[in-house]
Amino acid sequence: MDRRKFLLGSAGACGLLFVKPSTAFGYAANSAVRYGLLGCGKRGTSVATSFAKNTDARIVALGDIFPDQLAKGKTHFDEVNKGLGFSAIDPKLTFHGHDAYKAMAANPNIDAVQISTPPFFHVEHMDVLTAGGKHVYCEKPVGVDVPQTRRALEIAKRIDGKVSVAVGFQIRKAPPFVEIARRIQAGQIGKIASLSGYYNAPPATYPDRGNMPKDEQRLRNWLWDKTLSGDILLEQNIHVIDVCNWIMGAHPIKADARASRKVIQNFGNINDNYEVIFTYPGGVEFVFNSTQFNQNGFFDVAEHFFGSEGLAEAPYKGPLRILGKQPWAWTNSAEPAAKDTKFAADGAFTDNLADADKMKDRDFIDSITGHKYQNQIETGVQTARSCMLGRKSAELGRVVTWDEIESDREEYHLGIDISKFV
Repeated sequence: MDRRKFLLGSAGACGLLFVKPSTAFGYAANSAVRYGLLGCGKRGTSVATSFAKNTDARIVALGDIFPDQLAKGKTHFDEVNKGLGFSAIDPKLTFHGHDAYKAMAANPNIDAVQISTPPFFHVEHMDVLTAGGKHVYCEKPVGVDVPQTRRALEIAKRIDGKVSVAVGFQIRKAPPFVEIARRIQAGQIGKIASLSGYYNAPPATYPDRGNMPKDEQRLRNWLWDKTLSGDILLEQNIHVIDVCNWIMGAHPIKADARASRKVIQNFGNINDNYEVIFTYPGGVEFVFNSTQFNQNGFFDVAEHFFGSEGLAEAPYKGPLRILGKQPWAWTNSAEPAAKDTKFAADGAFTDNLADADKMKDRDFIDSITGHKYQNQIETGVQTARSCMLGRKSAELGRVVTWDEIESDREEYHLGIDISKFV
């Protein structure tokens, strides 16, 4: 029987019927948000697994353009669900093809969808899924060009207060970073004078695709493709820029950048290094550099904030602390410091980010079950545009201002007929 008719009919028969909103919408009654994953790659699978294990959400649906990825995802999550005492994913809730997101948006048995597709598609998928009434957890970035970010801001206006949309900046929920951000913003290092940061990582790798058609290789190896990924500054380094925006409480007003492709030899067209000087309001400069070609697996990421009364160090691994007049260091009394830190392409981090995904996941699901809907699109757009500011400067070989980025009209075009992937 239709739930709405049942509630109305019961109210009429009994005179008065008091129903908690969470029960009426099914979350308390079903004990779970029905969660779907769109994009069954490494990162998407890792994050959705975290949701399954760390929240009350249940993975009930999967979507992917490629049938082998979809099958791999179903095998994985059937095992995850089995280990949690839940049933396997109903084959009717596995969606294959370039229109999988539309089918997920229209399906009444899905409450929330995680978008882990290539960044080029993020805004389109967000638009359709939220229009279908789905809550959305969208991986960064919110768009690969400025016109896409404009569309995202329109979505933000439309969905506000109706559904939750979270953007995958999980570092904002990592307890050590939350605490150091609070202390810096409270003035513990005095007036911030300058910033520095870096993101050094191994190159993205993929298996040998043999004689696979070029268009399919581009889609499967999307991290190598500038149109699909937005380039390394926007797709990967964005976490460092987001932390700085968060702590500064502002976005850069200009950037002077350089980028090149010096080492990596794959068929893609992304850069493998960036050097950027971002300028924040008040003339505060942020010197940032990135490499993504270290073959030996070297991975190191950090931000440093230099103030009039101290220095704050915020690395992914190692001591996270403040030095100066009011020294402080992060300690976790619940568990000993990790001897071996893990850094991987799927984002399964340890050390200072050990709880980042877990806390972010819980925050999103709680926003749904508690009907306190999040709308993180505007923040996601601000950080994405900050990275586009640096990318545009590197492309033009000159300083680019925030006003120029806000008025930019350049659109990225995929040049692939994805409808043929059926």
